[in-house]
Amino acid sequence: MDRRRSLLATLVLLAAVLLLPAPAAAQPRAPLVLAAASLQESMTAAAAAWARQGHPRPVVSFAASSALARQLIAGAPADLFVSADAAWMDAVAAKRLLAAGTRADFLGNRLVVVARTGSRTRIPLRPAALARTLGAGPLAMADPMSVPAGIYGKQALQRLGAWPQVAPHVVAAENVRAALALVERGAAPLGIVYATDARASAKLRIAGVFPAASHPPIVYPLARLAASRNPEAEGFRRFLLSRPGQAIFVRYGFTTR
Repeated sequence: MDRRRSLLATLVLLAAVLLLPAPAAAQPRAPLVLAAASLQESMTAAAAAWARQGHPRPVVSFAASSALARQLIAGAPADLFVSADAAWMDAVAAKRLLAAGTRADFLGNRLVVVARTGSRTRIPLRPAALARTLGAGPLAMADPMSVPAGIYGKQALQRLGAWPQVAPHVVAAENVRAALALVERGAAPLGIVYATDARASAKLRIAGVFPAASHPPIVYPLARLAASRNPEAEGFRRFLLSRPGQAIFVRYGFTTR
């Protein structure tokens, strides 16, 4: 009798275990992307497009490429890094923080001078006239010592012979969007930003375009971080480089590599 009761109890317990719901599969984690400030609208749109395909929506943190690279070098966690120039991606690569074979030149851009919509200022490209126009008042730029948009701007002004006259009037901002905001608020009459930034603002217009030969090509490299173990990160990286992914950025005014 005791053996029968024991066997019955075992069978009841086994049945109960079999009827338990199967544990839910672990949900994929959203990748963390560190991206240059000039990518705000376009990368947000790309993240939304990726999510519509059934993936977790990437979490994107925007800042100056210099600030993001320094965070990564200091040990900040991330899955993908998109810089607005090669130099800061090189700095991260020098610390062996990039996953081998994942770095790719991603996008291109143009460098422009912006003014408020009601302004009639036109930017001449003759060195003396350019220096007089840009040096007449505060000139908003991303920090020309470290932030890519500011570095490109300084290089262009040096090539055009206007930097010595303009430099004392530069208001250095922490990133290109902060420089854009200074002109939007009227804190500076003119600013040097990317063409895509100008396009993102309804309050500003392009007053002049720097010749492509006046500065090195504007290149946005993309790479996955070596410490990333999130399979979604590689999938999103490949999506950004795909034809549908690239088309999103073209809509926002970027050129593709």
